[in-house]
Amino acid sequence: MQCERCNAELPPNAIECPECGAPAPQNIEGFDNTIEIQHILKTIMEKHGSILINDPTQFVSTLNDYLNGYEKERRLLVNAMRAGVLKNMVKEEKTNREYALLSAKSYMINELFVSENAAEFVLACFTYTLGWPYQSSMTKKEEEKKEEPEEKEEDNGPKLKIDTKIFKTSDAGRHRLARNIVIPEGFTKIDSFCFDRFTFMRSISLPSTMMAIGDYAFSECKNLKGIELPEGLRVIEQGAFSQCGKLAMIKIPKGILEIPDNTFEFCSNLTVVDVPNTVSSIGVEAFSGCEKLEKLFLPDSVKFIDKNAFSYCPSLTIRCYVNSYVHKYCLTYNIDYETVAVGVGLKQKPI
Repeated sequence: MQCERCNAELPPNAIECPECGAPAPQNIEGFDNTIEIQHILKTIMEKHGSILINDPTQFVSTLNDYLNGYEKERRLLVNAMRAGVLKNMVKEEKTNREYALLSAKSYMINELFVSENAAEFVLACFTYTLGWPYQSSMTKKEEEKKEEPEEKEEDNGPKLKIDTKIFKTSDAGRHRLARNIVIPEGFTKIDSFCFDRFTFMRSISLPSTMMAIGDYAFSECKNLKGIELPEGLRVIEQGAFSQCGKLAMIKIPKGILEIPDNTFEFCSNLTVVDVPNTVSSIGVEAFSGCEKLEKLFLPDSVKFIDKNAFSYCPSLTIRCYVNSYVHKYCLTYNIDYETVAVGVGLKQKPI
């Protein structure tokens, strides 16, 4: 890897360039896109100037434009900007940079309720943007990447990828008046808006090869009651099941990492949702308007929930582990909750 400023070769796991002292990019555990985002932030700063530091609103708007493809990371950085983390870092650095970094990390963990590695990701991005070398305790070492086994072809053929075979709107068009739809084996992704407003559809069967459901793929399927998501599913995109008014139950497969914005918004009959312990974030209005959702268990893998994720859910009680991020989230936004500790029964929120 070369230095972005002087093009000198960077030693493995360096935190700064030995020639010019510029900070070296680094990936943080759990955030494999850190280096790409550091470069994007550096570009933003060079293009728009340091005035952005003192104008969080403009910086947030710029981040939304530049980080479209990095949803989880964008949310973390936007929340940190809005909370004044970057601005305070610059202010406190004039007295003591080490204190500024420790203070920022402590604030994010204790006040914004982010995990330690998420706080380290934000610090790695902000320090790189400011041109400060930073030694993170959670840097992903280069040696670890080299030890990862190469992907090999399976005995029965090459490994499937998400875009191997896409079920498109043209394929769905033949079923517009059908009540029960079966997608054949071999398809790996349902295209965006594929079944949007298929009001005749009552149920749909997905193949075991299905890996991704595109954004708004089933939006406004007002009579869709039954759908079983295959175990191999890895991605559910924004608004995939929004306004499915008769959808009552959904089991999210293990392996799904995010419930993105508007996924189940206004699913007014949704009563049972099974969230696996692989989900780490829940987006904007993901369950907004789920009026009949009364009980929802969220595992401690969840480290980010948008403040409006459960708006207009009047009957909701969230079940969670004591002192988890979810527990603190419920306390912060005054959401009814029940807590559970290992080996202990559920405890109701005191009245």
